[in-house]
Amino acid sequence: MPTPKKKTSKSRRDMRRSHDALSTPAMALDKKSGELVRPHRAFKAADGALYYKGKQISASKSK
Repeated sequence: MPTPKKKTSKSRRDMRRSHDALSTPAMALDKKSGELVRPHRAFKAADGALYYKGKQISASKSK
């Protein structure tokens, strides 16, 4: 198996890894409830119903 001819410097190693950092997920405020939600995803509110873009898309489960 081939081995490197020269040692990779710390600077070059760190430049290569500059894009590996994790970014924080995007969040938005729901218009009706005021909760933080992920954009482009349905979310379950406290009443058990699913909401998407501020509109209810499934019925809440009554107990």
